[in-house]
Amino acid sequence: MNIGIDLGSRRVKIVLMEGSEIARTRSFDTLLFYKRYGTIRQGKLWVQFDRLDIPIDPSPGVFVTGYGRNNINISGANIVTEIQAHTKGAIFQTGLEDFTLVDLGGQDTKVAYVKGGRVKDFLMNDKCAAGSGRYLENMARVLSVSLKDLGGQYHDPIDLDATCAIFAESEMIGKIVEGIPIARICAGVNLSVVRRVLPLINRFPRQDIVVSGGVARNRAVLKLLRRSIDTPVIAPKRPAFNGAIGCALLSRRALEPGS
Repeated sequence: MNIGIDLGSRRVKIVLMEGSEIARTRSFDTLLFYKRYGTIRQGKLWVQFDRLDIPIDPSPGVFVTGYGRNNINISGANIVTEIQAHTKGAIFQTGLEDFTLVDLGGQDTKVAYVKGGRVKDFLMNDKCAAGSGRYLENMARVLSVSLKDLGGQYHDPIDLDATCAIFAESEMIGKIVEGIPIARICAGVNLSVVRRVLPLINRFPRQDIVVSGGVARNRAVLKLLRRSIDTPVIAPKRPAFNGAIGCALLSRRALEPGS
Protein backbone atom coordinates (compact mmCIF):
# COMPACT_ATOMS: atom_id res chain seq x y z
CA MET A 1 0.00 0.00 0.00
CA ASN A 2 1.44 3.36 -1.07
CA ILE A 3 0.39 6.46 0.84
CA GLY A 4 0.32 10.09 -0.21
CA ILE A 5 -0.67 12.99 2.04
CA ASP A 6 -1.49 16.58 1.09
CA LEU A 7 -1.60 18.84 4.14
CA GLY A 8 -3.58 21.63 2.52
CA SER A 9 -4.46 24.97 4.10
CA ARG A 10 -8.20 24.15 3.98
CA ARG A 11 -8.32 20.34 3.68
CA VAL A 12 -6.01 17.44 4.50
CA LYS A 13 -6.17 14.80 1.77
CA ILE A 14 -4.91 11.22 2.05
CA VAL A 15 -4.67 8.76 -0.84
CA LEU A 16 -3.90 5.04 -0.62
CA MET A 17 -2.84 3.27 -3.80
CA GLU A 18 -2.40 -0.41 -4.60
CA GLY A 19 -0.18 -0.64 -7.64
CA SER A 20 -1.55 1.83 -10.16
CA GLU A 21 -5.07 1.84 -8.67
CA ILE A 22 -6.44 4.32 -6.15
CA ALA A 23 -7.78 2.14 -3.34
CA ARG A 24 -9.06 4.81 -0.99
CA THR A 25 -9.23 8.55 -0.44
CA ARG A 26 -9.96 10.52 2.73
CA SER A 27 -10.45 14.24 3.24
CA PHE A 28 -10.54 16.21 6.50
CA ASP A 29 -11.03 19.84 7.47
CA THR A 30 -7.48 20.97 8.24
CA LEU A 31 -8.12 22.54 11.65
CA LEU A 32 -10.28 19.65 12.83
CA PHE A 33 -7.66 17.19 11.58
CA TYR A 34 -4.93 18.79 13.67
CA LYS A 35 -7.21 19.09 16.72
CA ARG A 36 -8.35 15.46 16.60
CA TYR A 37 -5.22 13.71 15.39
CA GLY A 38 -2.39 16.03 16.35
CA THR A 39 -0.31 16.11 19.51
CA ILE A 40 2.62 18.21 20.70
CA ARG A 41 5.86 16.36 21.32
CA GLN A 42 9.13 18.11 22.04
CA GLY A 43 7.73 21.38 20.76
CA LYS A 44 6.55 19.91 17.43
CA LEU A 45 3.12 18.91 16.12
CA TRP A 46 2.94 15.17 15.41
CA VAL A 47 0.10 13.33 13.70
CA GLN A 48 -1.38 10.33 15.53
CA PHE A 49 -2.06 8.12 12.53
CA ASP A 50 -2.96 5.18 14.76
CA ARG A 51 -6.22 7.00 15.58
CA LEU A 52 -7.20 7.28 11.91
CA ASP A 53 -9.32 4.62 10.27
CA ILE A 54 -6.58 4.20 7.68
CA PRO A 55 -3.84 1.54 7.65
CA ILE A 56 -0.98 4.06 7.76
CA ASP A 57 2.36 2.91 9.09
CA PRO A 58 4.64 5.96 8.82
CA SER A 59 7.80 4.85 7.04
CA PRO A 60 10.26 6.09 4.42
CA GLY A 61 7.62 5.18 1.85
CA VAL A 62 5.21 7.93 2.96
CA PHE A 63 5.38 11.15 0.92
CA VAL A 64 3.87 14.42 2.16
CA THR A 65 3.20 17.76 0.47
CA GLY A 66 0.98 20.77 1.00
CA TYR A 67 0.77 24.02 2.91
CA GLY A 68 1.54 22.36 6.25
CA ARG A 69 4.30 20.01 5.10
CA ASN A 70 6.99 21.91 6.99
CA ASN A 71 4.90 22.58 10.10
CA ILE A 72 4.16 19.06 11.34
CA ASN A 73 6.29 16.02 11.97
CA ILE A 74 5.51 12.66 10.38
CA SER A 75 8.11 10.13 11.39
CA GLY A 76 10.21 8.98 8.44
CA ALA A 77 8.11 10.84 5.86
CA ASN A 78 9.56 12.37 2.70
CA ILE A 79 8.64 16.03 2.19
CA VAL A 80 8.11 17.12 -1.43
CA THR A 81 7.07 20.44 -2.98
CA GLU A 82 3.51 21.00 -4.11
CA ILE A 83 4.66 21.60 -7.68
CA GLN A 84 6.44 18.23 -7.74
CA ALA A 85 3.47 16.37 -6.25
CA HIS A 86 0.81 18.05 -8.40
CA THR A 87 2.79 17.57 -11.59
CA LYS A 88 3.17 13.86 -10.87
CA GLY A 89 -0.54 13.58 -10.07
CA ALA A 90 -1.56 15.48 -13.21
CA ILE A 91 0.53 13.25 -15.48
CA PHE A 92 -1.05 10.17 -13.90
CA GLN A 93 -4.62 11.47 -14.10
CA THR A 94 -4.50 12.93 -17.62
CA GLY A 95 -1.83 10.91 -19.43
CA LEU A 96 -0.31 14.18 -20.67
CA GLU A 97 3.39 15.03 -20.46
CA ASP A 98 3.28 18.47 -22.08
CA PHE A 99 0.93 20.88 -20.30
CA THR A 100 0.64 23.95 -18.13
CA LEU A 101 -0.39 23.04 -14.61
CA VAL A 102 -2.67 25.49 -12.79
CA ASP A 103 -3.02 24.56 -9.13
CA LEU A 104 -5.77 26.65 -7.53
CA GLY A 105 -5.26 25.95 -3.85
CA GLY A 106 -6.87 27.06 -0.63
CA GLN A 107 -4.65 30.09 -0.09
CA ASP A 108 -2.44 30.45 -3.17
CA THR A 109 -2.14 29.81 -6.90
CA LYS A 110 0.70 27.97 -8.62
CA VAL A 111 1.31 27.68 -12.37
CA ALA A 112 3.96 25.33 -13.79
CA TYR A 113 5.19 24.81 -17.35
CA VAL A 114 5.63 21.06 -17.87
CA LYS A 115 7.43 19.64 -20.89
CA GLY A 116 8.24 15.97 -21.38
CA GLY A 117 6.89 15.23 -17.92
CA ARG A 118 9.33 17.63 -16.25
CA VAL A 119 8.75 21.04 -14.71
CA LYS A 120 10.68 23.58 -16.75
CA ASP A 121 9.54 26.70 -14.90
CA PHE A 122 6.84 27.82 -12.49
CA LEU A 123 5.25 30.90 -10.97
CA MET A 124 3.45 31.30 -7.67
CA ASN A 125 1.07 33.86 -6.22
CA ASP A 126 1.12 33.49 -2.45
CA LYS A 127 0.99 37.19 -1.53
CA CYS A 128 -2.79 37.49 -1.49
CA ALA A 129 -5.67 35.05 -1.02
CA ALA A 130 -7.63 36.64 -3.88
CA GLY A 131 -8.31 34.00 -6.51
CA SER A 132 -7.88 31.09 -4.11
CA GLY A 133 -10.31 28.67 -2.52
CA ARG A 134 -10.37 30.79 0.64
CA TYR A 135 -11.41 33.79 -1.45
CA LEU A 136 -14.33 31.86 -2.95
CA GLU A 137 -15.40 30.64 0.48
CA ASN A 138 -15.43 34.20 1.82
CA MET A 139 -17.34 35.53 -1.19
CA ALA A 140 -19.94 32.77 -0.87
CA ARG A 141 -20.37 33.69 2.79
CA VAL A 142 -20.87 37.38 2.00
CA LEU A 143 -23.41 36.51 -0.70
CA SER A 144 -25.16 33.91 1.52
CA VAL A 145 -24.88 31.17 -1.12
CA SER A 146 -23.31 27.72 -1.06
CA LEU A 147 -20.01 27.04 -2.80
CA LYS A 148 -21.90 24.71 -5.13
CA ASP A 149 -24.35 27.46 -6.12
CA LEU A 150 -21.52 29.97 -6.52
CA GLY A 151 -19.66 27.52 -8.77
CA GLY A 152 -22.66 27.17 -11.07
CA GLN A 153 -22.87 30.84 -12.08
CA TYR A 154 -21.05 32.09 -15.17
CA HIS A 155 -23.66 33.91 -17.28
CA ASP A 156 -23.37 37.70 -17.72
CA PRO A 157 -20.73 38.28 -15.02
CA ILE A 158 -20.27 41.78 -13.62
CA ASP A 159 -16.83 43.37 -13.43
CA LEU A 160 -15.24 43.40 -9.99
CA ASP A 161 -12.38 45.90 -9.85
CA ALA A 162 -10.94 45.18 -6.40
CA THR A 163 -7.67 43.25 -6.52
CA CYS A 164 -7.69 42.53 -2.77
CA ALA A 165 -9.91 39.90 -1.18
CA ILE A 166 -10.81 42.27 1.68
CA PHE A 167 -11.78 45.16 -0.60
CA ALA A 168 -13.72 42.75 -2.84
CA GLU A 169 -16.15 42.10 0.02
CA SER A 170 -16.98 45.79 0.27
CA GLU A 171 -17.32 46.04 -3.50
CA MET A 172 -19.77 43.12 -3.60
CA ILE A 173 -21.88 44.61 -0.82
CA GLY A 174 -22.09 47.78 -2.91
CA LYS A 175 -23.24 45.76 -5.93
CA ILE A 176 -25.98 44.13 -3.83
CA VAL A 177 -27.15 47.57 -2.66
CA GLU A 178 -27.30 48.65 -6.33
CA GLY A 179 -29.78 45.83 -6.95
CA ILE A 180 -27.57 43.72 -9.21
CA PRO A 181 -28.81 40.09 -9.24
CA ILE A 182 -26.86 37.72 -6.99
CA ALA A 183 -26.33 35.32 -9.92
CA ARG A 184 -24.46 38.00 -11.88
CA ILE A 185 -22.35 38.91 -8.85
CA CYS A 186 -21.48 35.23 -8.33
CA ALA A 187 -20.46 35.00 -11.99
CA GLY A 188 -18.31 38.10 -11.49
CA VAL A 189 -16.57 36.48 -8.52
CA ASN A 190 -15.74 33.43 -10.64
CA LEU A 191 -14.52 35.62 -13.50
CA SER A 192 -12.24 37.51 -11.10
CA VAL A 193 -10.51 34.21 -10.24
CA VAL A 194 -9.87 33.58 -13.94
CA ARG A 195 -8.57 37.11 -14.49
CA ARG A 196 -6.08 36.71 -11.65
CA VAL A 197 -4.62 33.47 -12.99
CA LEU A 198 -4.48 34.41 -16.69
CA PRO A 199 -1.37 36.64 -16.38
CA LEU A 200 0.51 33.70 -14.85
CA ILE A 201 -0.63 31.31 -17.59
CA ASN A 202 0.30 33.80 -20.32
CA ARG A 203 3.89 33.93 -19.13
CA PHE A 204 4.48 30.49 -20.65
CA PRO A 205 4.20 29.07 -24.20
CA ARG A 206 0.63 28.04 -25.01
CA GLN A 207 -0.25 24.37 -24.45
CA ASP A 208 -2.99 22.30 -22.77
CA ILE A 209 -4.05 23.61 -19.35
CA VAL A 210 -4.53 21.13 -16.50
CA VAL A 211 -6.35 22.61 -13.49
CA SER A 212 -5.86 20.96 -10.10
CA GLY A 213 -6.80 21.86 -6.54
CA GLY A 214 -10.19 22.19 -4.92
CA VAL A 215 -11.15 25.23 -7.02
CA ALA A 216 -11.05 22.97 -10.10
CA ARG A 217 -14.40 21.61 -8.89
CA ASN A 218 -15.88 25.07 -9.54
CA ARG A 219 -17.64 24.49 -12.88
CA ALA A 220 -18.01 28.20 -13.61
CA VAL A 221 -14.30 28.96 -13.20
CA LEU A 222 -13.48 26.22 -15.72
CA LYS A 223 -16.08 27.47 -18.21
CA LEU A 224 -14.90 31.07 -17.92
CA LEU A 225 -11.27 30.01 -18.25
CA ARG A 226 -12.12 28.09 -21.44
CA ARG A 227 -13.83 31.21 -22.81
CA SER A 228 -10.74 33.30 -22.07
CA ILE A 229 -8.03 31.12 -23.59
CA ASP A 230 -7.63 29.37 -26.94
CA THR A 231 -6.35 26.05 -25.66
CA PRO A 232 -7.96 22.97 -24.05
CA VAL A 233 -8.64 23.27 -20.31
CA ILE A 234 -8.69 19.91 -18.52
CA ALA A 235 -9.76 19.09 -14.98
CA PRO A 236 -8.60 15.64 -13.79
CA LYS A 237 -11.12 13.26 -12.25
CA ARG A 238 -9.94 13.97 -8.69
CA PRO A 239 -8.58 17.53 -8.80
CA ALA A 240 -8.67 18.10 -5.03
CA PHE A 241 -6.70 14.89 -4.41
CA ASN A 242 -4.17 15.54 -7.18
CA GLY A 243 -1.29 16.44 -4.83
CA ALA A 244 -1.90 13.43 -2.57
CA ILE A 245 -2.08 11.17 -5.65
CA GLY A 246 1.28 12.53 -6.77
CA CYS A 247 2.74 11.77 -3.35
CA ALA A 248 1.39 8.20 -3.44
CA LEU A 249 3.00 7.71 -6.86
CA LEU A 250 6.32 9.02 -5.55
CA SER A 251 5.96 6.60 -2.63
CA ARG A 252 5.48 3.69 -5.05
CA ARG A 253 8.55 4.67 -7.03
CA ALA A 254 10.65 5.03 -3.88
CA LEU A 255 9.76 1.51 -2.76
CA GLU A 256 10.50 -0.14 -6.11
CA PRO A 257 13.55 -2.44 -6.11
CA GLY A 258 16.66 -0.61 -7.18
CA SER A 259 15.19 2.86 -6.65
